[in-house]
Amino acid sequence: MIAVFLKGSKVKVLAVTAAMIALIAAADWYVGNRASLGVLYILPMMLGATVLAPWQTVALALICSALRSYFDIAGSPPIEIFLRFIFASLSYAGSGLFVTALIRNRELEEQVKILVDSSPAAILTTDGAGTVLAANHAAQALFLIPGSETLKGRNIGRYVPLLGDALTLAGRPEGFRTAAQCQGRRNNGEIFLAHLWFSSYLTPEGARLAAIVVDASEEMRDREEQGLRQLLTGNRIAAAAVSHEVRNLCSAISLLCANIRTKHGLTQDEDLQGLTTLVQGLERIASWELQSKVNDSLEEIALQEVLDDLRIVIEPNWSEINGSVVWQLPPTMPVVLAERQGLLQAFLNLAQNSHRAVEGCPVRELRISVSIDERTAKVRFQDTGPGIAEPTRLFAPFQPGADGSGLGLYVSRAVVRSYGGELRFEPEDGGACFRVEIPIV
Repeated sequence: MIAVFLKGSKVKVLAVTAAMIALIAAADWYVGNRASLGVLYILPMMLGATVLAPWQTVALALICSALRSYFDIAGSPPIEIFLRFIFASLSYAGSGLFVTALIRNRELEEQVKILVDSSPAAILTTDGAGTVLAANHAAQALFLIPGSETLKGRNIGRYVPLLGDALTLAGRPEGFRTAAQCQGRRNNGEIFLAHLWFSSYLTPEGARLAAIVVDASEEMRDREEQGLRQLLTGNRIAAAAVSHEVRNLCSAISLLCANIRTKHGLTQDEDLQGLTTLVQGLERIASWELQSKVNDSLEEIALQEVLDDLRIVIEPNWSEINGSVVWQLPPTMPVVLAERQGLLQAFLNLAQNSHRAVEGCPVRELRISVSIDERTAKVRFQDTGPGIAEPTRLFAPFQPGADGSGLGLYVSRAVVRSYGGELRFEPEDGGACFRVEIPIV
């Protein structure tokens, strides 16, 4: 606070410093060689250093040394005057720079304290026994410590057991730095999901632990709810695929029954009529099919954000196979009408198919490009794989020989269609190319 006040009154401080130097120089001239008052110059040096830059402090030290040499030791041999000037300059400059360092350290401490106190994350330090030595306001709020009490002096193992266990490693000379996710407990017994970043360090008093704690419960709830919605959507689409195939089988059986009835004259055969009735009932049960209309959960989303998420997910996998993902994106990306997670899953399925296709190829590359027209954004996925042997059966469910269930492309196209878009295969001379069309808001 003193440094802040002094800096706010810089002109006043400099005026007082100059007055003190002038007063000491006059006294030094009056006393002459009878007594040395050179040590008094340290006082204005220390005062001036509170508002001066380091180079200015050194310049002030030279001025004070010159005045001391002129008034205090006049008439002495030149070599003595020179040596005293050098030693006085070092002494004055050292005292001034020492004050400057103290002021700056104090300012840094205050800035760090303000940063910690204003942080939305809980920040705390403990000793080797787990006793909290310091904690900010966010830590008080996170652990629901009553306003009249403080977290300081309590054992952190009661609130975050993982930190208590980590203290067993805190005494290692090299220390450690790590992140973790675990359960935390508030003062009232409520449990929450905690994200931790913590490190240990050694002091003359023993091991210390510094930690940042964040409540991730809301993030977990959102993630789980989103996962449930995706699961329900995936189940709905998978059921639609099964229903579609069952309907095809029912239609074929009905046609065979009609042919048998006509060919063998079994119009009145009760068993054949019963089989026809069962097939018709099964067809009615399987008549539910995924609708292509736009889903009620659609929202306006930035296509760039979805592609950024895709980049984070897929690029490490391509790096592992010494492959590359080439992005060809326009300077301005549109806002599209879709559902963020579903669209990301569709993109991810296409990228993973390409990843599997190019693993055995000499050139491993996936090119993702975006083109825009008045109504739609077209996202192309083109790889350097061997291509598609039977394009006509690409989007049929339950593909034989597929790595998974054989529903990937079928489900991806159904998801995109539910947004009012389309997923198409584009024939190319080499590799495979798929185009995802999404309506622009």
